[in-house]
Amino acid sequence: MNEPHIIRIFDIVGGPLCISTDDGQTVHDKIAPLLKDGQRVILSFSGVDTLISLFLHVAIGQLYGELTEERIRELLSVQDMAQDDLVLLKRAVENAKAFFKNRQGYEQAWKEEVSDEE
Repeated sequence: MNEPHIIRIFDIVGGPLCISTDDGQTVHDKIAPLLKDGQRVILSFSGVDTLISLFLHVAIGQLYGELTEERIRELLSVQDMAQDDLVLLKRAVENAKAFFKNRQGYEQAWKEEVSDEE
């Protein structure tokens, strides 16, 4: 099997702050084609000081709408992530799986919520 691609998040976002949805999208756009091609990817969070769940939702969560959970587990891993950040990642993944399992229901609930506010 081919060697995995090691992607340093610090290098992609240009620093220790992983707080931007744009940066999360950049990470997603870099790893999604590799995963879809069946290539293994390791995301290194070395040097990352601040990480928010929204970044993880955009970078990793949306993969669950594009690939099966089994495929993601097989091909994607993380390293150099603080324990607190692993908790955020787990929550982001669980939320993404729930959303994509019932996307239509979530979207309908959102529409109802927004229309109630008007």
